Amino acid sequence: MTNTTDLRGESIKVLDDGFVRVVDTMGDDSSIVQAARISYGAGTKRVSEDRGLIRYLMRNRHTTPFEMCEVKLHVRVPMDAWRQWIRHRTANVNEYSTRYSEAIDAKQKTTPESWRVQSRSNKQGSGDYLAPEIGKMLSDREAELHQLDDTIYQERLDAGVAREQARKDLPLSTYTEAYWKIDLHNLFHFLALRMDAHAQYEIRSYANVIGNEIVAKWVPMAWEAFVDYRLEAMQLSRLDQVVINLLLAGKVADATEAAKSFGWITEDGDGLKANRERAEFEIKAAALGLTPTWL
Repeated sequence: MTNTTDLRGESIKVLDDGFVRVVDTMGDDSSIVQAARISYGAGTKRVSEDRGLIRYLMRNRHTTPFEMCEVKLHVRVPMDAWRQWIRHRTANVNEYSTRYSEAIDAKQKTTPESWRVQSRSNKQGSGDYLAPEIGKMLSDREAELHQLDDTIYQERLDAGVAREQARKDLPLSTYTEAYWKIDLHNLFHFLALRMDAHAQYEIRSYANVIGNEIVAKWVPMAWEAFVDYRLEAMQLSRLDQVVINLLLAGKVADATEAAKSFGWITEDGDGLKANRERAEFEIKAAALGLTPTWL
């Protein structure tokens, strides 16, 4: 098994001024199989069989044994990303307080080539990048805004304004810090959502570090199973299966009719109307080497 103490204290840089640091861990791969054997009675003992049992647990959504492992992280993250992070209410959290202490003197900066346009197909996501010359103007203005905000915040403190009030106009780019403790089952849920390609880049950067740099070393067997059966797996709905089976049978016209009956295909004056469920199916079909006739 991996020596988890090797991970403690190492700060891994994220974004321009953020980090993730392992404070402590409890349990490892052996803790998962030990808990499972309590449930199932006498069982496997060899490492290869441990791996098989962990993969069985992950594949069949037996989640309790994964709750036997916990990790405590110290994170430094911009407040806008932290707003999404803290929505995962299955962790124990203690955050840096700007009532007791002055705000952290750091804000996330955006490089000229990193400004993203709003996605046309996803109301809460972003798409391609803006032209660098536009991005430079935006980055310059961002720097001016940060400087002005720092000046005004310090003026309030110097004037004796209470920290709890002086902080009220701090931008969401301000970094905060927190201790975040979570069990492995709920951490996998967090990573499945936040490592997804559709997740916001900033929080995805943290999730990728936690997953690839920490969890993969801490519980390598569980991580392998998670990647195989959840992170990079494909879930097929009943409707997906109907259309895929028709396509595989060469019944392409029937597949299109089925898609219409599911409400996936409707038309307006401009042609085929956007449909998120159909778009998600098309990605799955492409991964399986299938091309529906409506494309």
